[in-house]
Amino acid sequence: MEFAWWSVIVGLLLILMALSGTVLSRLPLSTAMLYLVVGMAVSPWGVDLLKADVVTHKVLLERLTEIVVLISLFTAGLKLSPGLRDRRWLLPLRLAVVSMVITVLLIAGVAYLFLGLPLGACILLGGILAPTDPVLASDVQVSAPGDRDRVRFALTGEGGLNDGTAFPFVMLGLGLLGLHEIGDWGWRWVLVDGLWATLSGLTVGAVLGLAVGRLVLFLRREHKEAVGLDDFLALGLIALSYGVALMVHGYGFLAVFAAGVALRHLEQSQSPGESSDRAVEKASAHPDKDVADAIAVDPQHAPAFMTKAVLGFNEQVERIGELAVVVTIGALLWSVTWHSAAWWFVPVLLFLIRPVAVGLGLAHSTASSGQRWLIGWFGIRGIGSLYYLMYAINHGLAPDIAEKLTALTLSVVVASIFLHGVSVTPMMAAYERARGRRR
Repeated sequence: MEFAWWSVIVGLLLILMALSGTVLSRLPLSTAMLYLVVGMAVSPWGVDLLKADVVTHKVLLERLTEIVVLISLFTAGLKLSPGLRDRRWLLPLRLAVVSMVITVLLIAGVAYLFLGLPLGACILLGGILAPTDPVLASDVQVSAPGDRDRVRFALTGEGGLNDGTAFPFVMLGLGLLGLHEIGDWGWRWVLVDGLWATLSGLTVGAVLGLAVGRLVLFLRREHKEAVGLDDFLALGLIALSYGVALMVHGYGFLAVFAAGVALRHLEQSQSPGESSDRAVEKASAHPDKDVADAIAVDPQHAPAFMTKAVLGFNEQVERIGELAVVVTIGALLWSVTWHSAAWWFVPVLLFLIRPVAVGLGLAHSTASSGQRWLIGWFGIRGIGSLYYLMYAINHGLAPDIAEKLTALTLSVVVASIFLHGVSVTPMMAAYERARGRRR
């Protein structure tokens, strides 16, 4: 009977996912809000079908969140179509570096002064909560590779980059707690966890993205081979980039994001642009599979076909991953020992720290004050923060510190899901109307 209940619940959730693209797009709701409620309903707070626990299922939770974040990062990279020399890249870079550092420092300072945590735990908390989430932020990201909006591009690029740039601070926090080797005076942290891991991760992802993309295009153009099964190409490139980056002690999140960007850059450099997009759209909508296969091996249109197929598959898997993880987050809430500090800490982070960090990071940039304000509000926290939390717990975090960080992290994630879920539809609609009037 329990399996029957799960069949009904999963079936309803998948139908809800199918309807959400049009029905929920007009309402101040997000699918993540509904998934979270379902998670709470199936937990011991409700019908007790799923008894998830941070301590008992810590390894499973780390792996689940890790996989979903990886898929989302690759998707984010594929969406970013402007060339690497485009000045719009300055905004996400400033957000992922300058605003990221400021956010970590402010969170650590607040935690040290008012939460009674040791310095290492304060920096660790900053590393956990500073990155914005690439999974739950799909409504504010670029909707298609051709979307040239500055705000959406900045938020997409930030979500792709800062899940990797947060890692050095997580490692520093663990090091100060005695759970990771950072070297005398922090030399190993600076050289290995900072410079080497970042640069090697980006390099591995970029090289593999270009190499795999060129190989597939060569086989299709020259030999009419390797056609179809682009789903496996996406998953294979994600796994390969991540695994190789970890083997050379680089940041796998950055590698996967860079692989997605590199694959899109390859398509841009070898595709005629709008004519290819139209041809691919027409072929994708045609009922005859042979038409799509012909476009896939066409020397002119093959790059656009490849990236569109990979992106389409990744977006579907990303939605399924979001469903699984957010339902799990809802099912975890019953097991958390909540702390009263969350009532003031969450507003301080979302309403003060994030806007201040964005304002300082984007000072004197090309973004207008209204755009900086919008970017400052949509600093969505979610699955990436849960991954870093589980990563720290699995590295031996003391139970008392783990309990406090779990309560604070899940408080921020839940608040972000509801606050940003309610506000995203009206705010982005107003922003789009304002854009339309300026054109």
